[in-house]
Amino acid sequence: MACFVVPAAEAIIVSAVAYSLKKRELKLSVPAVHGIETPDFSKQDKKIPLSRKLSWLSGLLWGGVFLLVFEHLWHGEIVPFPPFLTAINNASDTRTMLLEMATVGPAMCAAVTAAWGIFCAFADAKVKKLKTALAAD
Repeated sequence: MACFVVPAAEAIIVSAVAYSLKKRELKLSVPAVHGIETPDFSKQDKKIPLSRKLSWLSGLLWGGVFLLVFEHLWHGEIVPFPPFLTAINNASDTRTMLLEMATVGPAMCAAVTAAWGIFCAFADAKVKKLKTALAAD
């Protein structure tokens, strides 16, 4: 009924962290201005930035949230007028909704985050393999 609320909360947090990390990474990579030196990033390892990885997770979460909202709208569990969630109208349905939010929502978040972690591990391994192949040439 409202299982999408928990992934939506995670998506909001991840999006905010990814945005702030991206701003910080851009700030660190700005070239020297007015004689102020910046660190030499050309000697650092080329890696996939954490902000990009978090944006992948954010995209996965937001995509799932939008699909779940559409599905709940389709089945009439969400309405475009207050209280928006039809389960709030009945006390027994509210209890079921809160139980679903406490069990299904975190399980979906854990599954999506685990899949993202596996994807990031594969991406890092691919970058490392490519970097090794380029160094050998």
